Amino acid sequence: MIRVVLPFHLRNLAHIADSEVTLEVENPITIQAVLDALEAKYPALRGTIRDHGTLKRRPFIRFFACKEDLSLNPVDTPLPDEIVSGTEPFLVVGAMAGG
Repeated sequence: MIRVVLPFHLRNLAHIADSEVTLEVENPITIQAVLDALEAKYPALRGTIRDHGTLKRRPFIRFFACKEDLSLNPVDTPLPDEIVSGTEPFLVVGAMAGG
Protein backbone atom coordinates (compact mmCIF):
# COMPACT_ATOMS: atom_id res chain seq x y z
CA MET A 1 0.00 0.00 0.00
CA ILE A 2 1.23 3.44 -0.92
CA ARG A 3 0.67 6.22 1.61
CA VAL A 4 -0.21 9.63 0.17
CA VAL A 5 -0.46 12.88 2.14
CA LEU A 6 -2.69 15.55 0.60
CA PRO A 7 -3.07 19.26 1.41
CA PHE A 8 -6.23 20.39 3.19
CA HIS A 9 -7.95 21.91 0.16
CA LEU A 10 -7.67 18.67 -1.83
CA ARG A 11 -8.79 16.55 1.13
CA ASN A 12 -11.76 18.87 1.58
CA LEU A 13 -12.68 18.67 -2.11
CA ALA A 14 -12.56 14.85 -2.09
CA HIS A 15 -14.28 14.58 1.33
CA ILE A 16 -11.30 12.85 2.92
CA ALA A 17 -11.20 13.14 6.71
CA ASP A 18 -7.58 12.11 7.32
CA SER A 19 -4.47 13.86 6.02
CA GLU A 20 -3.17 10.55 4.67
CA VAL A 21 -4.77 8.04 2.31
CA THR A 22 -3.60 4.59 1.30
CA LEU A 23 -3.71 3.34 -2.26
CA GLU A 24 -3.13 0.08 -4.03
CA VAL A 25 -0.85 0.90 -6.94
CA GLU A 26 0.23 -1.55 -9.62
CA ASN A 27 3.90 -1.99 -10.50
CA PRO A 28 5.94 -0.18 -11.53
CA ILE A 29 5.34 2.36 -8.75
CA THR A 30 5.88 5.71 -10.44
CA ILE A 31 4.60 9.24 -9.91
CA GLN A 32 2.07 8.69 -12.69
CA ALA A 33 0.90 5.35 -11.27
CA VAL A 34 0.27 6.94 -7.85
CA LEU A 35 -1.61 9.88 -9.37
CA ASP A 36 -3.67 7.54 -11.58
CA ALA A 37 -4.64 5.45 -8.54
CA LEU A 38 -5.41 8.58 -6.50
CA GLU A 39 -7.71 10.00 -9.18
CA ALA A 40 -9.38 6.61 -9.69
CA LYS A 41 -10.18 6.31 -5.98
CA TYR A 42 -11.13 10.00 -5.59
CA PRO A 43 -12.60 11.21 -8.92
CA ALA A 44 -13.20 14.70 -7.49
CA LEU A 45 -9.42 15.20 -7.64
CA ARG A 46 -9.27 14.79 -11.44
CA GLY A 47 -8.02 18.03 -12.95
CA THR A 48 -6.88 19.48 -9.64
CA ILE A 49 -3.41 17.93 -9.40
CA ARG A 50 -2.90 17.43 -13.15
CA ASP A 51 -4.42 19.17 -16.14
CA HIS A 52 -7.38 17.25 -17.62
CA GLY A 53 -6.04 17.22 -21.18
CA THR A 54 -2.26 17.12 -20.90
CA LEU A 55 -2.02 15.34 -17.52
CA LYS A 56 0.84 17.71 -16.65
CA ARG A 57 1.29 18.76 -13.04
CA ARG A 58 -0.53 21.97 -12.13
CA PRO A 59 1.92 24.85 -11.50
CA PHE A 60 1.26 25.22 -7.77
CA ILE A 61 1.34 21.52 -6.94
CA ARG A 62 4.57 19.86 -5.83
CA PHE A 63 5.49 16.20 -5.21
CA PHE A 64 7.90 15.04 -2.52
CA ALA A 65 9.26 11.63 -1.59
CA CYS A 66 11.80 11.05 1.19
CA LYS A 67 12.41 14.82 1.54
CA GLU A 68 13.23 15.09 -2.16
CA ASP A 69 11.30 17.33 -4.54
CA LEU A 70 10.18 15.18 -7.48
CA SER A 71 7.96 17.82 -9.07
CA LEU A 72 10.13 18.33 -12.14
CA ASN A 73 11.01 14.65 -12.62
CA PRO A 74 9.42 12.72 -15.48
CA VAL A 75 6.13 11.09 -14.41
CA ASP A 76 7.53 7.64 -15.17
CA THR A 77 10.22 8.10 -12.50
CA PRO A 78 10.17 5.09 -10.14
CA LEU A 79 9.51 6.08 -6.55
CA PRO A 80 12.01 5.25 -3.79
CA ASP A 81 11.80 1.93 -1.96
CA GLU A 82 10.62 3.70 1.22
CA ILE A 83 7.51 4.89 -0.65
CA VAL A 84 6.92 1.50 -2.28
CA SER A 85 7.18 -0.30 1.08
CA GLY A 86 4.88 2.20 2.82
CA THR A 87 7.58 3.30 5.26
CA GLU A 88 7.39 6.88 4.00
CA PRO A 89 4.46 8.75 2.44
CA PHE A 90 4.33 10.34 -1.00
CA LEU A 91 3.53 14.03 -0.42
CA VAL A 92 1.34 16.18 -2.64
CA VAL A 93 1.91 19.76 -1.56
CA GLY A 94 0.20 23.01 -2.52
CA ALA A 95 3.03 25.45 -3.23
CA MET A 96 2.89 29.16 -2.44
CA ALA A 97 4.09 32.11 -4.46
CA GLY A 98 5.02 35.60 -3.47
CA GLY A 99 7.63 37.20 -1.41
